[in-house]
Amino acid sequence: MSSKQTRSAFGGVLTKADGLPIANPVKAATPQNRRRPLFYRFLACYALLYSLFVAMKAIQSFGQHSFSNEDNLEGHFRKPLIGKAAEKYFLEVPNEESCLQASRQYTAEPHPAGSDRDLQTAKDFLTLLQNELGIKTPSETPIFPAGSLKSRHATLMIPKAHAPYAWIDTYYPVMNTPLERNLQTLDADGKVLWEADLEEHAEPEDPEAHKYSDSVPTFHGLSKGADVSGKLIYANYGLVEDYDALVGQGVNLTGAIVLTRYGGNFRGIKVQKAQELGAAGVLIYSDVRDDGTVTVENGYKPYPHGPARNPKAVQRGSVQFLSMYPGDPTTPGTPAYENATRTEGLNKPQIPSLPISQENGEKLLKLAKDGWNGTVRLNNQVDEKVMPIWNTMAIIPGYIKDEVVMLGNHRDAWVMGAADPTSGTASIHETIRGLGALLKKGWKPLRSILIASWDAEEYGLIGSTEWGEDFTEFVDKYVVAYLNLDGSASGSRFQVGASPSLAHLVYGAALAVPHPTEESKTLWDATHDTGKYFGDMQDVNIRLNAEAVAVHEASLNARDNLGVGVLGSGSDFTIFLQRIGVASMNHGFTGTMTDAVYHYHSVYDSERWEEMYADPGFHRHVAVAKHLGLVTLRLTGSIVLPLNTTHYAYELESYLDKVEDQAIAYPSEVNVDLSPLRNSIHSLQAASQALDYEKFVSERELKKILKKWHKKGSKLRKLRRKARKAYCKMLKKVFGKECRHHSKELSPKTQQEEDSQSQNIDADAHVQVDLRSEETRRLHPRSHPHSERGENRKERSEMMHGFALHSGFEPPFQTPYSDEHTCGKPVSRPHFPLPKIYKAIKRVRAVNQKLIAFERGFISEDGLPSREWYKHLGVAPGRWLGYGATTLPALTESITLDKNSTLAKYEAERLRRLVDKLAETIRV
Repeated sequence: MSSKQTRSAFGGVLTKADGLPIANPVKAATPQNRRRPLFYRFLACYALLYSLFVAMKAIQSFGQHSFSNEDNLEGHFRKPLIGKAAEKYFLEVPNEESCLQASRQYTAEPHPAGSDRDLQTAKDFLTLLQNELGIKTPSETPIFPAGSLKSRHATLMIPKAHAPYAWIDTYYPVMNTPLERNLQTLDADGKVLWEADLEEHAEPEDPEAHKYSDSVPTFHGLSKGADVSGKLIYANYGLVEDYDALVGQGVNLTGAIVLTRYGGNFRGIKVQKAQELGAAGVLIYSDVRDDGTVTVENGYKPYPHGPARNPKAVQRGSVQFLSMYPGDPTTPGTPAYENATRTEGLNKPQIPSLPISQENGEKLLKLAKDGWNGTVRLNNQVDEKVMPIWNTMAIIPGYIKDEVVMLGNHRDAWVMGAADPTSGTASIHETIRGLGALLKKGWKPLRSILIASWDAEEYGLIGSTEWGEDFTEFVDKYVVAYLNLDGSASGSRFQVGASPSLAHLVYGAALAVPHPTEESKTLWDATHDTGKYFGDMQDVNIRLNAEAVAVHEASLNARDNLGVGVLGSGSDFTIFLQRIGVASMNHGFTGTMTDAVYHYHSVYDSERWEEMYADPGFHRHVAVAKHLGLVTLRLTGSIVLPLNTTHYAYELESYLDKVEDQAIAYPSEVNVDLSPLRNSIHSLQAASQALDYEKFVSERELKKILKKWHKKGSKLRKLRRKARKAYCKMLKKVFGKECRHHSKELSPKTQQEEDSQSQNIDADAHVQVDLRSEETRRLHPRSHPHSERGENRKERSEMMHGFALHSGFEPPFQTPYSDEHTCGKPVSRPHFPLPKIYKAIKRVRAVNQKLIAFERGFISEDGLPSREWYKHLGVAPGRWLGYGATTLPALTESITLDKNSTLAKYEAERLRRLVDKLAETIRV
């Protein structure tokens, strides 16, 4: 076409005489001629609109989303909510008022395990999960007997889940409840000289404590029912050293009633050691010497009038032999189904025990120290039976469905349990709200999240243990990490215990959360906080009890150079870490010796005490919720799992240093060469450093490929966006209609089936409900997404999609089985480098499997000597500690407790072989 020619809007060429436009020559304006331009214009508009429509349908196939009714055009093209953006949005959700209301809800009434109120709290938590995670409420409450098809289906189908769902599992352990109880002193003729008042008699200044002061009588969970009498012997804290000292002094404990103080070890260990020495019964009291500076002697009034201990407060609690094994005593290693075959229960006492108050303990202590030779009668009658308990669970599916991060907190309490466990429940309540808010914004985690509200923790970690024993293979295969909350706020100091591989993650997350009460500080700074009750040092001249201080410091457990503690036991992480080998964390605010006295497991663990002394304003609750959420987001959203195996490997060597120091302390009794084990640990360190490099390279390579092809896809997305805008604008202008959204719609029947798939667990099926007909599957077995091959392709595509999103890119390809279709057919774009992307993802996945395998590598099927339930050779609760951790337990205790060279050599060699195998497992 010449420079003096141009085309008309309808395709005709108009000539120009001098480069200027000229009028289009037309015939005389007859009625027929006047109608023709209008007709041609209409055809032109129609052609243009049709071409834009066709172009849009073609371009749309390159996109990854369909247009939803909720999203406008600009919102549709926003970057997905990931990484720092997701964290920032999450941190804005947890708040003090919501947390406070949750706490008041769960502490409204006593709810010990197995009670009617306990069941109601399980349902309340289920409602929370349904509301916050967008789960449609099914017609019947999904409460399933453990072991039933529905119960097993609910957990085992987690790797196939495409939408959140929630349910309740019911287990049936053996537990006890109190009946008649007496504590008396008798003269030589059996006459009662004094009888203890075993009720707490809470004062009306704390209305809820006063109302429920005797709703749950003071007793020990799993204690033996018996009526015994004997001489009184004081055994201090009831530590193994205390009992050894008595035996060394020639004291005969046979038939005696032993009086011990709370503290230093788990209460069940106090009873266990007394039983081994022939005692008839045990009394455990709370001693004011362990309350630090916050005492009446130092000028503080007792609660509810002040922060000091109420002398009538009593610490209930389990006396299970926790170091032997946790969970239902009668089904060790197997789940407590209703029809389970049961044993006698070796981890529960064969002698009775009672918890008593400071007031009653001081009365008996004075008698013991004055050399009184009378008799003490201990009567403890209990009703022991199989009782139901309820674990409430929910799943948030991720793009990678075979990697699951678990969050857990127990829900049962001895009475109201404002600090233990409701402060933790209130915190996880806020974490769940934050995750739910992200889901409403279209966020989806890279890895799946499994949330658990455990029951019967107070009786001996029963709910978590029974579920873990029920689904050991599932946990071993799928669970990446377990994050635990018990009480999140009972004092001023923030404490974290974790597997060493999680140490840097939990430390970094704490640095990212503001201090709950002080500006310019972080949550991690709160690890050095203390209480404010120091007293008047000059007037009172207080002196802390040196022994109490030493016991308190010992209870803090060993810490690494970051300040992260080692996990022993005493909460629901136990089965995950020490039997299955899942990297675990436990965190929260605890008391110091200058904090208001925490009335642990008492009726005074009340909402009033929590709001007045533990956490005024609930700022600590919220800080813990934010920390838990950040750790969760970073575990579920990171391309390479943020597990630091090299830190762990070097911590192992520090554990070995302690063992060598202990061996030197027994030179005449123990002779063991630990150098081969040290060499193996060095090899593990080298293998882990090589894995660190592979972590870096594999993630960089994946992001490099995605970035390259993301740039190519961006041009297509821009074209699609512009075409869509133009099409919608003209459609509205010419026809007055809005753009039709291309979201996949289901028929009412199909929608009902899909709801059933995600909400109601099918008791008779072991696969998800198939939305296509049997005839379609028969005719197209390979192409159908739910066929074995099709399902694998669908899962692979979804995983690739998730990796791309969580790398910061919208995938430049259409997944074969996404919701968006063209002409009713799924679209894929093979010219994009899907094989390269998949290969890079496989490399990352291989790295992640090695990281997960690291903690698993410390599991020995033979378990620990004399307590085979515990299988972790890296860390376990000490044999005579219960709560406290012992590192390299089998080797350490062969030296410190058994003092046996042969056994020490065997354990050193067993550990060396395990470390060598682990080094080979993670080697790249």
